[in-house]
Amino acid sequence: MDGFGPIAASDKSLNPSLDAALPAGTLSVESVALYIKFCLEEDPNLRQIWVLGEISSVNQSGKGTYFTLRDPESGGAIACVTWNSYGARLEVQPTVGEQVVVLANVKTYSQQSRYQLQVVQIRSAGAGLAALRYQQLRDRLTQEGLFDVDRKRPLPEHPQTIAVVTSPNAAAWGDIQRTLTARYPGVKVLLSPASVQGVDAPRTIEQAFNRLARDGRAEVVILARGGGATEDLACFNDERVVRAVVMCSVPVISGIGHDRDESLADLAADYSAHTPTAAAERAVPDLQDLVDQHLNRVMSVQDAILFTLDAKTQELQVLQRRLRQVRPDRVLAQSTQRLQSLQHQLIQTVRSRMKQAQTQHQHLAEKLATLDPHAVLARGYAVVRAEAQVVRSATDLAVGQSLEVQLSQGRLIVQVTAIERSADGKEGPPAPNSGGGCVSVAPRIGGWGPSLRCYVCADP
Repeated sequence: MDGFGPIAASDKSLNPSLDAALPAGTLSVESVALYIKFCLEEDPNLRQIWVLGEISSVNQSGKGTYFTLRDPESGGAIACVTWNSYGARLEVQPTVGEQVVVLANVKTYSQQSRYQLQVVQIRSAGAGLAALRYQQLRDRLTQEGLFDVDRKRPLPEHPQTIAVVTSPNAAAWGDIQRTLTARYPGVKVLLSPASVQGVDAPRTIEQAFNRLARDGRAEVVILARGGGATEDLACFNDERVVRAVVMCSVPVISGIGHDRDESLADLAADYSAHTPTAAAERAVPDLQDLVDQHLNRVMSVQDAILFTLDAKTQELQVLQRRLRQVRPDRVLAQSTQRLQSLQHQLIQTVRSRMKQAQTQHQHLAEKLATLDPHAVLARGYAVVRAEAQVVRSATDLAVGQSLEVQLSQGRLIVQVTAIERSADGKEGPPAPNSGGGCVSVAPRIGGWGPSLRCYVCADP
């Protein structure tokens, strides 16, 4: 092969001492790289070969499509490229998780000592084994309820201690620390280290969760890893990792990969973020936002107070204007004057009523005195009773009947000796020029004594 052999004289001229220092047959890097290129590209066994594998990553470019073909059993992978000029020959387009058979040639790049398959045809070979295993595990865990929305736990609003499960050497760990410190200064961050790539990753992640369970300080856990190829994120589809997330005693936030990547750990987590930074942002509030919210609430309260104060001030001004219009001093003076007038009227009315009452009382007293039987008796009259009944007519008496005569002073017990009638035939005191009518009586005691003449009025 041209260019392959011991170091050329032109190379030795750079340092004349090389002839003595180098062992015989020493090769240059370029010679070795070119020889490898020759062996691979000229080997008939590596020309137009069919290769079976599972597509694990796909990246589009302006000239073609780059993808990785992976062996599901051993995990070995090889880089591939298919140029846009071969697009018409492709039965299927490269799709992550698809198992395919590709027709390709080995192409090497001696400058980087790198090789890849230049694919000219792609045929589907059925669902990839990894994709099939993924779907089977997902279905089984779904039936167990590990991905149920009702199982999701709410995240703490203001956590004081946050645990992070990731590799201490990963960029995700630095991103999370910076984000937490910037958003929520003072929060305590615990790192439970684990490998996040490779065969041992599921076991170390499970151990990291067990350490946090024994520690018991964390209020929320972030499971994080930056983006990568599908095969790099395979550990987050491991059943051990999923169950570790589910069994965690505190809420778990996953921050694995990018938007196009979704793992079973994402489905099991209480909250799933697309990046470690987004997971850290969800774990804690932004302190500046809290301060702004508090200031906004304070300003709202101040505005409400000022609004109320202004409204009440206006009401007070309206009442003051009404008060000035009403003039309470004038109303009070008018009311006082009216009260005094009513008081004067009341006094006059009472005095008038009392005077009337006194006059009426005097009149009634005089009338009562006039009608007083004792007063009548004092004028010389007497009251005649027969058997305790007042005698009103001489015809009601009989000669010899005992009578009681009530005088002004004392009383007499007499006996009727004679009965005289008036000239007009009526009993009672005689009418003028009539001769009158009377009853002659004599005292009952001893049958002697002066006789009396008593006039009995028919209508006293």
